[in-house]
Amino acid sequence: MLEREGAYAFPHALHGGSGEITVQWHAFEQLRLPVAVQTWRLPPGASEGLHTHDPTSDPLEELYLVIAGTGRMRVDDDVHDIRPGDCVVAAAGTEHDLTNTGDDELRVLVVWGSPGEADWSSFGTAAKARQVREA
Repeated sequence: MLEREGAYAFPHALHGGSGEITVQWHAFEQLRLPVAVQTWRLPPGASEGLHTHDPTSDPLEELYLVIAGTGRMRVDDDVHDIRPGDCVVAAAGTEHDLTNTGDDELRVLVVWGSPGEADWSSFGTAAKARQVREA
């Protein structure tokens, strides 16, 4: 299965944010992993909208990985200026928002799903990831 960039993109307003975000939901109804994988394109000044996923009725955890552009990510009381390569996690129950603060499009890979655990300990990359985080 190959899905080209932009092939199934659509405009969407999120959580009362400003501007129109372009969303591509990658491998929609084909991926067997229990997550959604999306690319969001935010024009300058656009935002997702400040919101919370209730951990009891809507338990979603989100990972935002900046691909291009610059922005600002708020998670509860923390505010992060973000750029390509930066990753921010919004755990279930946190109030969060994403805003494009730059002059160019902000492109973000967003992976979201229900919180859970997986045992990756048998993979060599897991051991190395643990080592660099403990250093």
